[in-house]
Amino acid sequence: MVEIALKWEPEADQSLGLPVYATTGAAGADLKANFADRGSVVLEPGARALVPTGLRLAIPEGFEVQIRPRSGLALKHGITLPNSPGTIDSDYRGPLGVIVMNAGQEAFVINHGDRIAQMVVAPVVQAGFAVVEDLDDTARGAGGFGSTGVG
Repeated sequence: MVEIALKWEPEADQSLGLPVYATTGAAGADLKANFADRGSVVLEPGARALVPTGLRLAIPEGFEVQIRPRSGLALKHGITLPNSPGTIDSDYRGPLGVIVMNAGQEAFVINHGDRIAQMVVAPVVQAGFAVVEDLDDTARGAGGFGSTGVG
């Protein structure tokens, strides 16, 4: 098991608790909105906001934390994350905020303590890059968007 070190922001409501996995098989741990004023934010259709979690992370080298939408919010209300998945690098130590967007047709209220996203811990492999004269051939070749079937 990988351990992620967490630190509360000074103004954070620690009674909301740390991120938790909702089930034993869950890949993502739920993140909650943690507003310093314990208030809320109204997201009009098409609007986006940076929602604080009240946390900072220390992720071990060789790992990242991916921030992903919650499927229920996406299906029921059109609430998504425009840069999904968002990546938190192992060398970042600033506040953990989640960019939330309302792609729905009605205003949506994010209240203090609401589950707004999930975080997934994933290994990172860094590649080397080299310029070559030619690339090897494949059956697909240069076929791009939609070249392997419908869609």
